[in-house]
Amino acid sequence: MTHIALFASAFATVFLLGIQQQNVIGRHYAAAVITSFGIGAAQIFLWRLVPSANWSEIAATLCGGPVGIVAAMYMHPRIAAWLPLVWMATEKK
Repeated sequence: MTHIALFASAFATVFLLGIQQQNVIGRHYAAAVITSFGIGAAQIFLWRLVPSANWSEIAATLCGGPVGIVAAMYMHPRIAAWLPLVWMATEKK
């Protein structure tokens, strides 16, 4: 279970950092604020688990990063295209 948690928290941290980089480049202010909270939560979770990790758990952590950044590169254009539709649907008129 710890292996999965470490992989997932590393994945989430790097995924959100990749998304955040694109938010900053694109000047997506609201998305950047929301993403920052996710980055903080993912890092806190990761920091709590890493100090007691053994070698196989460290390997699981290290695998989460590359998968996370590739996923962020793939997903950001799709998320950026989808979010305006959500905002328009929830907008008060």
